[in-house]
Amino acid sequence: MNDEKVSVVESKNFYESWAFRYGIALCVVLTLLWAPIFAQEVEPLRSRVPVAERAMARKMIPPFGFTKQAPPDIIAEGKVLYEGKGTCVSCHGEFGLGDGPVGRQLTPSPRNFTNCRFHARRRDGELFWILKNGSPGTGMIPMIPVTITEDEAWKILAYERSFCLNWQR
Repeated sequence: MNDEKVSVVESKNFYESWAFRYGIALCVVLTLLWAPIFAQEVEPLRSRVPVAERAMARKMIPPFGFTKQAPPDIIAEGKVLYEGKGTCVSCHGEFGLGDGPVGRQLTPSPRNFTNCRFHARRRDGELFWILKNGSPGTGMIPMIPVTITEDEAWKILAYERSFCLNWQR
């Protein structure tokens, strides 16, 4: 009977030991560092708007014109929404790399908005369609009208486009 009590006490001490805690912390850090490598964005240049809806989506334009000519105040409002109410930063990350804290757990990983080739191939309306309907085959859920309004979505897209440094040149 005494032997059983000693083993229970020893096992409790192991879980409270620095070695156990260090091991757990190391596993968490390695998971967060390596997850983006294993969950790479799948086909980053492929449109995720269904073919049947693509032509209509491509015709949609923001109320302020095109994101390429968005005024600085629209982009600034988009940044506030991206980092706040829109919750975009959770998946796409602060710098649009698709490496936000939630995004690191997703397979495939979220879009990398710094990819200028992606921006060159997608029209504003296609990106708006994704915000409204979600992105089939990914963790991207519909954001309009549950989380953001259509007007807010266009502003977020103007900011999102700014991650491509060549976009407004």
